[in-house]
Amino acid sequence: MIIPSDIPNQKQSTFSQNYQNITKGTNKLFLFAGDQKIEHLNDDYFGKNITQEDKNPEHLFQIASQSEIGCFATQYGLITRYANKYPNIPYIVKVNSKTNATKMDPLSKALVDIEDIIKLRDNGVNIVGIGYTIYPGSKYENQMFSEAGRLIAAAHREGLVTIIWSYPRGKHITDETDPHLIAGAAGIAACLGADFVKVNLPRKAEDPYEALKEAIQAAGNTGLITAGGSSKPAKEFLDQTAKIQHAGAAGSAVGRNIHQKPLKEAIEFCSEIAKTVYHQKS
Repeated sequence: MIIPSDIPNQKQSTFSQNYQNITKGTNKLFLFAGDQKIEHLNDDYFGKNITQEDKNPEHLFQIASQSEIGCFATQYGLITRYANKYPNIPYIVKVNSKTNATKMDPLSKALVDIEDIIKLRDNGVNIVGIGYTIYPGSKYENQMFSEAGRLIAAAHREGLVTIIWSYPRGKHITDETDPHLIAGAAGIAACLGADFVKVNLPRKAEDPYEALKEAIQAAGNTGLITAGGSSKPAKEFLDQTAKIQHAGAAGSAVGRNIHQKPLKEAIEFCSEIAKTVYHQKS
């Protein structure tokens, strides 16, 4: 485990505990992503092949509270609505979010301040870290880099784990799945000081898992995890997850492939993902 040098001495035990809790002592992370209600509006929660249970956001918290996950990432406001009922969940506050309704160069700014997050944690909510999305290639990238860097430094001062979602996007980005570009996006997160970086798998590459190794190396000692993407058959998804771990990734982030399932099935599926990420089972 790497303890960043911007963690104050008196907060190192807090950081270590948070990190060990979400990685189960393995340096690997299984992140349950529940930030799509802003990012994708209601597209991921209502429609064909999506359980009726997913219409209600409480479905996310029911899954997270009963499943073997590392942590659950969602927005501050949603956490405030349900955390008292689900106090056992290790929460990652997704600090910024934007919708997919616009096709302009993306700009995603913080919805809350770090002080709000610390107050919520000190009020008894089990907040273990923060997450932030950057869009390298956007004409607004510098604004997001600057805000992310300051938030990471502030979160580290409080012993929180930090995760960057890094997605190349903008009118000058012609192929956001390009392995070399994804590697660049991973390296930016390392430069910002993040503990983990979440990137997309370079799916269009001839061998996506071999191509992913460039990004893993570019991230250095920032752990690289991959986005789960849209829903796919369970065996196919688990096979993909195993190959990602075998390539050297530090875990996986999964959203739709979990919460679009009924509760019992979602819990069972989380167990299988956890075996793959934390226990290296095929």
